[in-house]
Amino acid sequence: MESMSGTDLPKYNEFHWPALLALRSLGGSGSISEIEAAVAEQMGFTEEQQSILHQGGPMTEIGYRLHWARTYLKGMGLATNTERGVWALTLKGREVTEQEIKPLRNEYLTRMRKKREAAHVASNEDGDPDDGELSWQDRLLEALLEMEPDAFERLCRRVLREAGFSRTQVLGKSGDGGLDGVGVYRLSLVSFPVFFQAKRWRNSVGSKEIRDFRGAMAGRGEKGLLITTATFTAEAKAEASRDGAPPVDLVDGATLCDLLADYGIGVNVTERVVREVEINHQELGAI
Repeated sequence: MESMSGTDLPKYNEFHWPALLALRSLGGSGSISEIEAAVAEQMGFTEEQQSILHQGGPMTEIGYRLHWARTYLKGMGLATNTERGVWALTLKGREVTEQEIKPLRNEYLTRMRKKREAAHVASNEDGDPDDGELSWQDRLLEALLEMEPDAFERLCRRVLREAGFSRTQVLGKSGDGGLDGVGVYRLSLVSFPVFFQAKRWRNSVGSKEIRDFRGAMAGRGEKGLLITTATFTAEAKAEASRDGAPPVDLVDGATLCDLLADYGIGVNVTERVVREVEINHQELGAI
């Protein structure tokens, strides 16, 4: 069967209102992965649609279009975001109606057109953004995708060690049953083994991979961690936390990038932030 393309998905501007509704359904704020999951459920996207890659990856087409939808919401004064990737509605974003979105979007596009030449940002007549410079996360994910599989597994082991795991080891190539490694995590006075699987993928991880991973753990452990350079479909996230089944924690590509930056693994981070704090009474009133 021929694979689907981005033309099978709604246009960029058709993601603005769903992204705003997703934030409302999340109580007014949410992480990028929470927003994507809420939009996927709201719009009824299939796993195949969620797996469509934007120009070969590593970002999915839905993730890419939602990235721009969030940018537009911010430009329209409807949402704000923090450095940690948490997005929140402004008071205006809580009260705006669907009919008001298009005029606000046109006002934002008019402002952006005036700045286009200086900012090197372009858009076509439909308001669909052209590709600009890759973010550091995208460049890091491309570097991870070029790693050898065993090197990526070792990288994941080091991340777990930095996160507080002990006795972390990469399992052998034969007889590991699909499990890439195991570590021991201590929580207060209790410690327990956590099996992990590292997927150096471009395509989204679906519910089947979660079930296969859980099956590989059967009889060996009750806690799993799946780490990938890609994203997880909404069905995969639901399967990972399904009632009555051993839980599987998920680390997607964006989260992995943040962890590598936090621990200084494979990246050099230079802090150049001078914090100036001013009380935002309008935002506090919108919470």
